[in-house]
Amino acid sequence: MKVGFIGLGTMGGRIAMNAIRGGHELTVNDVSSQVAQRHIEAGATWAATPAALTDGVDVILMSLPGPKEFEAVTLGPDGLIDSVKPGQAILDLTTNSPTVVRRVAALFAEKGVHLLDAPVSGGPTGAESGKMAVWVGGDKATYERCLPVIESISDAPRYIGDVGSGSIAKLVHNLTGYILHAATAETFTMGVKAGLDADSLWEAVRQGALGRQRIFDAMAKQYLPGRFDPPDFALNLARKDVALACEVGREFEVPMRLSHLVLAEMTEAINKGHGTRDSRTLMLMQEERSGVEVRVPKDRIDEIMER
Repeated sequence: MKVGFIGLGTMGGRIAMNAIRGGHELTVNDVSSQVAQRHIEAGATWAATPAALTDGVDVILMSLPGPKEFEAVTLGPDGLIDSVKPGQAILDLTTNSPTVVRRVAALFAEKGVHLLDAPVSGGPTGAESGKMAVWVGGDKATYERCLPVIESISDAPRYIGDVGSGSIAKLVHNLTGYILHAATAETFTMGVKAGLDADSLWEAVRQGALGRQRIFDAMAKQYLPGRFDPPDFALNLARKDVALACEVGREFEVPMRLSHLVLAEMTEAINKGHGTRDSRTLMLMQEERSGVEVRVPKDRIDEIMER
């Protein structure tokens, strides 16, 4: 396919090279022409502006820092909005705001152009190797038409819903990861200050129950089916463990902000009568506050877990 590619930074530059290796004819653009040199040497054509890049291409991919740059490339001077042709497709690989994506997609739809949000997950290593996820939201027929391009840059593409869906999935994924990073920083500083060597601690816990499971797979047993009885591990016992860890933090003067939030959450859940239920009943507390229920039928859970 004839592909336009905008944004040749840490991620985009590597992804664009994989599209070239996949046999696609690329026209490329970036704020710096210097970063495009290796792509041009590999056969790509340079376009001076996003607007100039639209001539003769079937699909346009963008890999940009964020919403501000996305709006500039799509709607700004020499942007895409005034130069795209009906029938062209735009895939935004940026980690973006779903609200911004949906608003801009509506403007392109008036031009007969489908804009899909397609954020990627895999980091620079995955961008280099092609071993990364691409989560796509938007017109499904357009997604299927663009699959030859998407599959040249990703070993795990997935269509997940209407435009904006990809961005939401990416934000859920990344926020979960950063919360876990913050929690791990808190718990490991407690463990080391309490007397353990960091290597011994890490070696021990990576073989524990949590260390042996994939984080999101763990949702399949209690959270998603909403099955909290009988408990795998009762909330009363889980709260005891968290309270003990917080005591160690106080003893060794380690700030434990996240841990005390969890302790307060567990205490509230116990006061609501969930003490003998599974410790994951904390999900019920958040569902009640959010006014939404997170549930997946068992047959659908089984289908996803088998992949």
